[in-house]
Amino acid sequence: METLTAANKKLAEGLVLDELFDLSLYNALRGAVSGGLQKTLDELIPIETKHYAFWQEFYGLRMGRLDFGRRLKLGVIVFCCRVFGEPAVYLILEAIEIYGIRKYLTIWRLYQNTPLAGAVRTVLEDEFGHEDRVVSGLKERKISPERIRSVFLGFNDGLVEFLGAVGGFFAAFQDAAPVLIASFTGAAAGALSMAVGVFASSGFEEEMQRTALQKEAFLSEAGREDRPSMPGRPTEAVAHPFGSAVIVGLSYLFGSSVPILPVFFGAQNVFVSWGCGGIVLVLVTAVLSFISGTRIKQRLLTNLAVVAAAVAVAYAVGVFVKIFLTV
Repeated sequence: METLTAANKKLAEGLVLDELFDLSLYNALRGAVSGGLQKTLDELIPIETKHYAFWQEFYGLRMGRLDFGRRLKLGVIVFCCRVFGEPAVYLILEAIEIYGIRKYLTIWRLYQNTPLAGAVRTVLEDEFGHEDRVVSGLKERKISPERIRSVFLGFNDGLVEFLGAVGGFFAAFQDAAPVLIASFTGAAAGALSMAVGVFASSGFEEEMQRTALQKEAFLSEAGREDRPSMPGRPTEAVAHPFGSAVIVGLSYLFGSSVPILPVFFGAQNVFVSWGCGGIVLVLVTAVLSFISGTRIKQRLLTNLAVVAAAVAVAYAVGVFVKIFLTV
């Protein structure tokens, strides 16, 4: 059993509570799914039960109840999974896998040069091996995690950009009508620009991916004595540039519309737009943090800093245009 110090007590409690959270989530989701996904959860539950027991024993902690924040998070996730069904469950499982990898690597760096390294390595190998194979082995995928990330990232880009732009337009024009015209025009142009950029970059990526798959198919065929060594058609899916461009462009357009809509519905100043955009920004940041496995606090502070800088610069430019260009 590890002797806890003040320095690592918080880490230990967080780790145990995270294991309890995962176990509680798997148990809660099991009744909301069926088929192969239910079988996957049936495999994950005993694995998580073992790991939860191990870390409690390792740290000498007995924690059988989630804190308020994790209970709230659990309730929100279960509600979303019940509303959106199995596609949401697949995304949640992959997000937990990504977060778990980063968390356990932190634990390993802490103990790799200590007498407890052997015990920690054993459970981490089980985490990285058995549990990850269960999640990675899902065959009936309903969604593409990369596509979901593209949706939220495109939305986030549009939201952040036009939180600043709307403020700059108000500073320059000081009237809702030209602000609305400039905002809608800018949002449409920005969405088209984003879509074109993604289309071009995805086209290069598709070509490289297709070439790599054809190479793998050739080497696979060449290794068989009973079949000619000719390049075969790759069986794995490749990216679709047009679809990716449409997804990112529309996501950007929806994100940019958040600070614009208050003006459309009659707001006569920028504060309503900033308030609506700020609320949505927090929600989107929370989703992005979860599906990318990063800490919400860290990403939220980063996003808020970026937005504050964008708003300040855009507003200053608007004031400059108003004063010196007599708009």
